[in-house]
Amino acid sequence: MRVRGRFAPTPSGRMHLGNLLAALLAWLDARSNRGELVLRIEDLDTQRTSPEFARQLMDDLRWLGLDWDEGGLEPAYMQSRRTIWYEEAFQVLEEKGLIYPCYCTRSERMAATAPHRDDGAVVYSGKCYHLTALERAELERAGRRPAWRVRCPDLEVALEDGNCGRYAENLAHDCGDFIVRRSDGVFAYQLAVIVDDALMRVNHVVRGRDLLCSAPRQAWLYEVLGYEPPKFFHTPLLLAPDGRRLAKRDHDLDMGALRERYTAQELTGLLAFCAGLLDRPEKVTAGELISQFSWSKVPKNDVMICLS
Repeated sequence: MRVRGRFAPTPSGRMHLGNLLAALLAWLDARSNRGELVLRIEDLDTQRTSPEFARQLMDDLRWLGLDWDEGGLEPAYMQSRRTIWYEEAFQVLEEKGLIYPCYCTRSERMAATAPHRDDGAVVYSGKCYHLTALERAELERAGRRPAWRVRCPDLEVALEDGNCGRYAENLAHDCGDFIVRRSDGVFAYQLAVIVDDALMRVNHVVRGRDLLCSAPRQAWLYEVLGYEPPKFFHTPLLLAPDGRRLAKRDHDLDMGALRERYTAQELTGLLAFCAGLLDRPEKVTAGELISQFSWSKVPKNDVMICLS
């Protein structure tokens, strides 16, 4: 089967160095396999995203030498224009009896008594699953508007990540019932990304290691919706010298600052060094990296970045 990958940024600001590493590795994974790459714009939250940021990130990718075969600011590849497909998947889950309304506030979900994962994330208790119809009606009369959660089974789901190796979670105990539609009606990432990747025929998903914990629930949801799960490849995160993850608020490491400081070849060489593809940072084009790309060279753990 021909490899079909994707890069799916959220246009809520300039991309930072960590975004670029994921983009480069997704591009190299596709191109080294003579496959195709889709650029999807994940603008579900229209209050935080904009077409201007999307156009800017597309320009930044081209500047770095990263192209794509389809997608971009075409309506079919923008999540904000794909609601009809998410509605259909939501209805499938509803027909299977797998979703229920959740009226919990953020403070209730984050309460100290809530179960927590080893990484500190909250595992939802399932409290609202047991509400009676009368209790739900009372909450709605009080002004509560529900989010919608999918009911997870007591099932271990394991997968073989193409970079990190075997990873497994028990959906009920390690994940918990997760949101597929927010209380404002916006569909959640966990549902939208599965529908999009399935309908866009994506079979290689390359993304940051911070999303590894979502892979088992997504693999399960793929099968529930009748789709074939893709092969996952989770990339190392880039850390600032103080150990924090890079974010769009780190303007000294976003593309605006980076394009002033580096040439495209210099920045590509820095990213290739972080990805284990070069012994030291040196000028290189993305195309020159294709022949030497291998997931066996890519670090499994996060990488600290220190710009001179």
